[in-house]
Amino acid sequence: MSLSLNRRRFLAATLTAGVLPAGAGAAAERKRFGITLHPYYSYVANIVGDRAEVVPIIPAGFNPHAYEPRPEDIQRIGSLDAIVLNGIGHDDFAGRMIAASSKPGLPVVEANADVPLLPAAGSMTQSAARGAGKVVNPHSFLSITGSVLQVATIARELGRLDPANADAYTANARTYSRRLRQLRADALGRLASAGDTRLRVATIHGAYDYLLREFGLEVSAVVEPAHGIEPSPAQLAETIATMRRLDVQVIFSELNFPSAYVETIRRETGIRLYSFSHISHGDYAADRFEREMTRNMDTLVQAMLEAKP
Repeated sequence: MSLSLNRRRFLAATLTAGVLPAGAGAAAERKRFGITLHPYYSYVANIVGDRAEVVPIIPAGFNPHAYEPRPEDIQRIGSLDAIVLNGIGHDDFAGRMIAASSKPGLPVVEANADVPLLPAAGSMTQSAARGAGKVVNPHSFLSITGSVLQVATIARELGRLDPANADAYTANARTYSRRLRQLRADALGRLASAGDTRLRVATIHGAYDYLLREFGLEVSAVVEPAHGIEPSPAQLAETIATMRRLDVQVIFSELNFPSAYVETIRRETGIRLYSFSHISHGDYAADRFEREMTRNMDTLVQAMLEAKP
């Protein structure tokens, strides 16, 4: 009996049984998981590898802080099997988009379900918290600890939605989390021989509390009364006075932050200014989070060493 005849009989038998050879139809069966923010693209891409497609619902180049849903973006949601959300204030637009899409019942993965959240910083957000319940800081992705917890949650929930690939998602998540922890360990290792590296810091807005706490730092003052809202002249003068009174040594701003008042603070106080990436602009890439968080931690280590007496 020829080899070709054996192959034909095998294919006929498997087709009759409803079974395809390994790899057949794999591309058609891949799940499509949506994301809203750049860090979540990196998380999900590293979790699923080539077993699912990661679909940004905001095109590259749009700022999520100023984003308004477009019809073509809402239409894209209809092609998804699930969507991964920050879910604590950084992508509130997603709920409206899902409700307006052809899949209002789309499964949602709340990435921050297991993350201990910090309160939002700034005078206006603190007033809102007192008046209407707790307001949390949504920038949990700007830390290694917060990211590792979110990666574990995302892998678990995507595995429930895609059982055939659950084990692979779990294994990939563990490998990715080990890399993230090593980035933090490398940064902390550079501080190990520096002795006491405590310093008093201020931030332009409250995005960096999670990262700073990982390195044992607390924020003494926040310039913006709420994220994205510039201080009034009176508020700015009060914040500058607070920085002087508390002997703040370092101010952390956002990379490419376009505001004249940042230069005013530096000119009036003489305090060193350093910039972090918000990881919210540019192209989506699987390694984007690692690259930009490495840069952020390099900046933080530099600031701590340069401020050391």
